Amino acid sequence: MNKQRLAALLDKNESTKLDFKEKLSIKTEWEKKELAKDVSAIANSKGGRGYIIFGIEDKTKRVVGIEEMPHLEEQIQQIISQRCDPPIMIRFDMVSYDEKAIGVLTIYKSSQKPHQILQNGSFYLRRGSTTDIARREEIAGMLQDSGLLQYETTALNNVHVDQLDSNILMEYLANSGLKIEYEKIDNIYPLLEGLGILCREEDLDKFHPTIGGMLIFGYKPQQFLPHTGIKIIDGKTREAQYFEGDITSMLNHVEEYLENIIKKPDYPIAALFEAVANAVVHRDYFSYGREIIIYISSGHIEVSNPGALCHLDGVQSLLNENNPYRRNNWLYHRLLVLDEKKRFLKTGSGLKRIKNSFSDHGRVKFINNEKRNLFKVILPGGFKTLY
Repeated sequence: MNKQRLAALLDKNESTKLDFKEKLSIKTEWEKKELAKDVSAIANSKGGRGYIIFGIEDKTKRVVGIEEMPHLEEQIQQIISQRCDPPIMIRFDMVSYDEKAIGVLTIYKSSQKPHQILQNGSFYLRRGSTTDIARREEIAGMLQDSGLLQYETTALNNVHVDQLDSNILMEYLANSGLKIEYEKIDNIYPLLEGLGILCREEDLDKFHPTIGGMLIFGYKPQQFLPHTGIKIIDGKTREAQYFEGDITSMLNHVEEYLENIIKKPDYPIAALFEAVANAVVHRDYFSYGREIIIYISSGHIEVSNPGALCHLDGVQSLLNENNPYRRNNWLYHRLLVLDEKKRFLKTGSGLKRIKNSFSDHGRVKFINNEKRNLFKVILPGGFKTLY
């Protein structure tokens, strides 16, 4: 950290990755706890590295400075290592600025989220410029992003196996090279359990669908997972169409609907379909209460997807990535086998392919909104009306 870099940070406002503090004191137990809480919150929040800058009034950003103390970095490192699990990589620098000593604590981007405070067991993150306790679904999302939890193989313990469509199951098994007679389906529950489609309730020796099993093989997944549908909004009339069903059937119906309303002959509709398929397989299914939204107006089509980018520095990295990280890897590999249209074989450089498809129609925008946990693909209309 140098004076020029510090000046650039001071030009910014407080955010999920930047905090200004007037004082730095780690004498009391409460002060140590607050420091660990703030550091873990920044580490748990989406984005790259973060900073806590000491010696700056957080409202006015007036430079007041802090007292230089010996072995300060070692003390901070010890506090964080003893109170945060897993450990958080940090660095502390003292920088002279306006003839005052400024402390800059750098919190490096973590791939081991969520970080927990050992003393109270809580998980924290930043909401804008404030530190707050993480909600259950936010903790689950961090666990999934770190590969410690698979949403798709979580059991739906109140759902019976008969909610799965046996025809889709048999098709999947056949496509996988497993020849199973339909009459013997009750005998293949252990096989389906091994594939992550079913989960056994040990005490009662009963089987239940997993969330992934319901999303891909269920008759009507949205009856149990109401946030997993796709909504298309007509920007002209404000009317909405809602699509439900297993993932492949739902995508088929959405594509049929879009083909009927988009009339421009040379419109690259295949790229739009790819954006929708990407949304389904990459969305954050822990984000309850929000489905995928396709908003259609005369000027643009917006595909809004719950789930900001994870494991990446930003959109530019994803544009150049040939082997992208997938939030829902279990879903992706099952859809590869089942989807007859081969929508999910188009892996690598997907966003670049979408962008290039619209080169003659206008600019494509990709918006990664970490604060609202949304990813948007905005495609140009390029003509007066879609209807």
